[in-house]
Amino acid sequence: MKRNLAILIAIIGLALFLGGRFVFFTVSEMEQAIITEFGQPLGTAITKAGLHFKLPWRTAHFLPNRILRWDGNPREIVTKDKKYIFVDTTARWRIVDPLKFFVSVRNETGAYARLDGIIDSVVRNNITEHLLLELVRTNKQPLSTVDDEAADFEAVKEEEVAMTYGRDEIMAQVHKEIHDETLKVFGIEVLDVKIKQVNYIEEVRKKVYERMISERNRIAEKYRSEGQGEKAKILGAMEKELKRIDSEAYRKAKEIEGTADAESTKIYAEAFNRDPEFYAFYRTLQAYRSMQPHQIKLLMSSNNELFRYLDKSSR
Repeated sequence: MKRNLAILIAIIGLALFLGGRFVFFTVSEMEQAIITEFGQPLGTAITKAGLHFKLPWRTAHFLPNRILRWDGNPREIVTKDKKYIFVDTTARWRIVDPLKFFVSVRNETGAYARLDGIIDSVVRNNITEHLLLELVRTNKQPLSTVDDEAADFEAVKEEEVAMTYGRDEIMAQVHKEIHDETLKVFGIEVLDVKIKQVNYIEEVRKKVYERMISERNRIAEKYRSEGQGEKAKILGAMEKELKRIDSEAYRKAKEIEGTADAESTKIYAEAFNRDPEFYAFYRTLQAYRSMQPHQIKLLMSSNNELFRYLDKSSR
């Protein structure tokens, strides 16, 4: 008897356990649930966390109750000024009308498929209506300062481009269009849409890099030319200073030489005045010494003054 009772209790417990799985369900803080009966949703969504009851033939469908992220693939887009670029976008969204969401897309996979088409289409349509400069600038205000050497490598001057939008305004328009459509049709609230990256396509990027290199080389050549000019200016100033110093030294040397010659002449004059005869004799001896027999040949009369002392010595 006891054995049969135990078996009965076990069977009842197992039935309650198995039945409970089809009758009770738990909703976490990050979930919300839709109850369907034979595929048709019933009532409103269950958003309160905890243990809930349903009839066994009904099904609970769980949907995320948190902010989700959408990441698109980089798309090639042509801007209004015919620039071929890759644009990579991202968005944050959440389910605000679970019933509408479930009826229209069923689950996250369906939602992402719809978001792919909507976001890519709206982003493309808006970018094709704007200039590249508007897309990369955060606002339409003119730059406070412009460095000519660091100017945009596309050589787009601020005064030549009539900017009417900045990136923030463009993306605000993109967000509004996406938000209105997804909220109305799918019960999805798109919180924001952002551009993660804007870049040229590979072919254009290579040309841009080449243009940037050419521009850097031009600027480098400009600096080298200016450096050569400064070098020539410095060398010219140095040459001028050297000539001035050399001229000053030459002048001083001539002054010293002139003073020395004057002093020498003065000494000679004083010597001559003291003993004219001895001075004449000394100068004649100097003349004899300077006369080399193999270098100079003179034809002179024996009465020449130069032979006066020789004639006296022979006597």
